[in-house]
Amino acid sequence: MRARIRPAWPGASVAAPATTVQCTPADNLAIHVAVANAAAGTVLVVNVGDERELGYWGEVLTTGAQARGIAGLVIDGCVRDIDALQRLGFPVFSTGIALPGASKKQPGRVGGLVRVGDVEVGQGDWLVADADGVTVVAAASVDTVLAAGNARAAKESQLFTELKNGNTTIELLGLDPSVIEHGGTDD
Repeated sequence: MRARIRPAWPGASVAAPATTVQCTPADNLAIHVAVANAAAGTVLVVNVGDERELGYWGEVLTTGAQARGIAGLVIDGCVRDIDALQRLGFPVFSTGIALPGASKKQPGRVGGLVRVGDVEVGQGDWLVADADGVTVVAAASVDTVLAAGNARAAKESQLFTELKNGNTTIELLGLDPSVIEHGGTDD
């Protein structure tokens, strides 16, 4: 997802399948419905439309979500009560922090496709989020992506060992340094 979606508090991380939510701008009724109905172990993935700077989520919804076993929140909008979210250990990834709340009256949708952080997310797709950002893995690709991730981790482990033994990234990655100009000395 775009870099605007980032952890609301340091150390937040989550990896879980998505329950998708589409809100009407400036309204979070669909989020309340999702918290009441989402399967335990899922992460809510929320599009709030073009009115991002409201506190769509805070301590009250966090408490309700945790009681229902919801794993976390990824929202293309703002949240509030950051100290409480961190104290409760509830992983939240958002565009920012805003105090004013949203209304709770307008239509919305739970399930289906949503666009969050400029990425299409479907119900059941996996979200993996930490300090580096948020990524989406299509539900049908989870096993393939997991195998590729494990292979990359093994390759990088070997790379780190070789680097610590004095090899350079130029050697190990087969890079061509001949295209880099080196400045001369001034006489």
